[in-house]
Amino acid sequence: MAEQISTAIQDTYDEKYSWCYGCGRLNEQGLQIKTRWEGEETVTAYLPRAEHMAIPGFVYGGLIASIIDCHGTASAAMALHRKNGFEPGEGPEPPRFVTASLHIDYLKPTPQNVSLTVIGKVEEIHPKKWRVRTEMYAKDTLCAKGEVIAAIMPKTFIK
Repeated sequence: MAEQISTAIQDTYDEKYSWCYGCGRLNEQGLQIKTRWEGEETVTAYLPRAEHMAIPGFVYGGLIASIIDCHGTASAAMALHRKNGFEPGEGPEPPRFVTASLHIDYLKPTPQNVSLTVIGKVEEIHPKKWRVRTEMYAKDTLCAKGEVIAAIMPKTFIK
């Protein structure tokens, strides 16, 4: 297995971009997920909180979608940053992406109180769009698959 890079891409975003409920490090009420490279794949791990319950013992599907969504846009940012010759924490501020499309297939009920791991595979499909295919596991059980089409954030989004 390739050496894991310890810097999460979300930790390198400028403060004006760090408020997202899913991945913003400055959103104290948010999930604050972290996405890293592990070889050629991206990885996010998250332990659901009690309020993320659907029914006792199982995680709410909206949480799964949120994690896959933020993991996907962060993975696209990492891939373009790497294509530009940099790893998280190196070079200029990494590009930011927004969700153009999100598709989730829920395969098995996702248990509560188990760390969830999302693994992403990234492919460029257009100079401004990237596809991230994801698999979300609870321990060794594949619980969901997702696909995020991420588009480069227009400069007009942030003033």
